[in-house]
Order: sequence, then C-alpha cells, then structure tokens
Amino acid sequence: MIYLVLSILVSSSLFVIFKLFNRFQVNTFNAIVINYLVACVTGLLMYDAPWNLKDITNSPWFPGTIFLGLMFIVIFMVMARTAQQIGLSVASVAGKMSLIIPVMFGIIAYKESLNPVKIAGILLALAAVYLVSAKKEETRLSRRDLLLPLLLFAGSGIIDTTLKYLESKYVAPREFPLYSSSIFAIAAIAGTVILLFRTLLHRQPFRPKDILGGFALGIPNYFSIYFILKALGQDTMESSVVFSINNVAIVMLTTLLGIALFGERLRPRNWLGVALAIVSIILISLPKT
Repeated sequence: MIYLVLSILVSSSLFVIFKLFNRFQVNTFNAIVINYLVACVTGLLMYDAPWNLKDITNSPWFPGTIFLGLMFIVIFMVMARTAQQIGLSVASVAGKMSLIIPVMFGIIAYKESLNPVKIAGILLALAAVYLVSAKKEETRLSRRDLLLPLLLFAGSGIIDTTLKYLESKYVAPREFPLYSSSIFAIAAIAGTVILLFRTLLHRQPFRPKDILGGFALGIPNYFSIYFILKALGQDTMESSVVFSINNVAIVMLTTLLGIALFGERLRPRNWLGVALAIVSIILISLPKT
C-alpha cells in the first residue's frame, strides 16, 4: 500500500510543477525532453548492480520499452493538442477515464476478482473523474472533435496496460530501475529528434529555465513510474484495484492542491466528484469476499 500512496503523492506533484511552468513561462516541450533525460539517469543511478547496454537491449522487456517510450511522446503531444484545441477539462477526463482499459484487461487476462461492490466502486471512480475534471469549459464536441480525446483515452489506457503486462511477464523487481530508465531513454531520444526539428523550423530558443524545469520534473516523473510498478508488483492488491485507486486519487488530490496552492474554485459538481472519489476508493479497497 505504501508504494501506491507514494505513486499518488509523486504523480500529483507533477501537476504543481506544470502549473509553475505557466507561472515562470517555462517552455513545456523543452522541459519535457530534458525531463526524460533526467528520469533516465535517475533510474540508472537507482540500479545497484553493474549494467551495460548490450544486456539491456537483449532483455525480453526491451522491445516493449521502445513502444512505451514512443507512446509517451505521442500521447503527450495528443494531450497538449487536446487541451489547446478542445479544453483542459476534456483532456483531463479523457486521460484519466482511460483507467477502464487496464482495469478490464486485468479482470479478463489475469482473472482478477469482480463482484458487485467492486463494479460499483469502478463506476463511481469513473463518475468521480468526470465530475472533478469538469471545470468551466462547456464544450460541445463534433464528431471531428472526438478524435483527439478518443486517441488520448486509448493511448493512455494502452500505456498503463502495457506497463502492467511487461512488469508481470518479463520484468524482475530488481530490474525496475533499468526498465523504467529504458522507457525514458527512448522517450528522450524521440523527443530530442522532434525538438531539433522544431528548433530548426521555428528557431525556438532553449533557455536555462527550460533546463531547470526539466530537472524539477524529471526526478518525480521517474518515481511516479517506479512506484506504480512497485505497487503493481505487490501481491496484496490486484492491478484493477491499483489502477482505479491510483487514477481517481490523483485526480482528487490534484484538485485539492489546485485549491490550496493556486486558489482554484470548484463548482458543486466538482465537490460531488471529490465525495464520489472517496467513496469509490473505499469500495474498491474492500477485501475480496
């Protein structure tokens, strides 16, 4: 349980960092690329045994890290485009509602438990994510507009599902730092290529504050993946429980942090979402019967 709590706390801190990016006018994409480099190095420093590149590339989980690293960059860009073109609330809802994909995968592929109480908890979690994330934007989506949030929904769910699949099938617990570092390394390489292209095309400046922002983001970003992997590796909770509690608790905590640190205001339905989030966590966490 401690790893799940740490995952929630660290992942929620990323929200604060992104908000500070806006305040200090940090170029988000530049910082994201640096963040992946920092996260990769952090993981390598966390690994307490000798390693070499040949051993990593020969590992059975390495092809999966290539896929995940590329997905990290692609989904980040989809998330940014969704927020810019349609609205932050739509992006938030689409990203977090994707928890249903790894939850259903765990139930089907790993024969995890499913009972009326757990079903009710998962449904309440989805409702909570929607209600908490629905802020001021009142957006009517056309069929064309649905493409970006659908891609974000599917991509975020595929990332979480792939993380769990590789962790359970190929990754030994002691290899978590190398596994995580490899994902971030691929994302860093892909991001660097895109960044070079954007810099040459648009001549965007790369400022010291972007580098500092990348360092501030990179370390907690690494541990957000590390702790969720550790939580998934424990036998005390099923993956469907881990993903449900993790996603809904992050949405709830980031909302409360927005109020406490940035003076954000919530409407009644947002508060209803917070209440539903608490109830859903209780229901999902109940022991199996």
